[in-house]
Amino acid sequence: MSKVAVTGGAGFLGSHIVRRLIDQGEEVSIIDDFSSGTVENLKDVGVKQKCVRGDLRDYRLAKKSLEGVDEVFHFAAEVGSVKYLHGSKERELATLQANTVIDTNVFRACRELGVKRVIYASSVSVYPIDRQQGSHFRFKEEDSEERVNPEGGYGWSKYLAEKQLSMMEGISFGVARIFHAYGKNIYLRPDRSQVIASLMSKAIRYPKDGFVVWGDGSQRRCFVYIDDAIEALFRIREYVSRKGSITVNVGTTEEHTVKELAEMIVALSGKRIQIRFDRTKPSGALNRMPDLTKIDRTIGWEAQTRLSEGLKSTYEWALTRIRG
Repeated sequence: MSKVAVTGGAGFLGSHIVRRLIDQGEEVSIIDDFSSGTVENLKDVGVKQKCVRGDLRDYRLAKKSLEGVDEVFHFAAEVGSVKYLHGSKERELATLQANTVIDTNVFRACRELGVKRVIYASSVSVYPIDRQQGSHFRFKEEDSEERVNPEGGYGWSKYLAEKQLSMMEGISFGVARIFHAYGKNIYLRPDRSQVIASLMSKAIRYPKDGFVVWGDGSQRRCFVYIDDAIEALFRIREYVSRKGSITVNVGTTEEHTVKELAEMIVALSGKRIQIRFDRTKPSGALNRMPDLTKIDRTIGWEAQTRLSEGLKSTYEWALTRIRG
């Protein structure tokens, strides 16, 4: 049986990966600094004795924590809201530097320790930001190379991580470019939460907090439910173990505007909420929709959960978490 490490294992994606690995009877270790992940995300998986608390920007810690490991799910990263990641040039630079150091240390340790496989969570942010402002463009995996113009420091860090993986001999890798995953354990802290978590938090706290949507609500997105995203990551893992390295988009064909999303969340709340749109605030890219031809043809995966279903279960979880 292989030994598997999950970096960022107390976070949103990582905690679900850890749970499934343990359910499958695999030997798992977690590395997390708990800057965004929480102990609460791991409370029911029984792995406290296998959890390394530390910052992967420290190379010595990175190498020591990965000793004896055959495979790494690498999810540790600076993540957060539009303001947290892109609020200023200083934030852009800090995100780029932090994530690049984390990725470089993990990949270097993997090479030196003879790790066989790395499964890496990348992002839509690797795609050209100018094309993310287009009307109905659907991103294919090769589009990241035809015009290299990632979105800010976060996008550049993900792009550079993918480049590092492609240059490492002896390590097979699977890169999942995930388009807006959501579900249980999603980040609810205001500085870390993205659009679904942010709007759910506002709805739950309304009327104490106002229900304000950044931008005019016309931004188009797809949202992939966590159970579907985890299934995709495990199928990518299986593909890598049998056939070698691969990079694929992970998302859905179900397209919604942020305005529609806000209306769905208001309906779930059961409250009479007046939605306000603040056009003075940054709203992110206009269009983030994937072409899913490659993932369908190579690993036979497609999302199974409609947004209405996933939002309902996520809202119920968020309600419990926020109200304690």
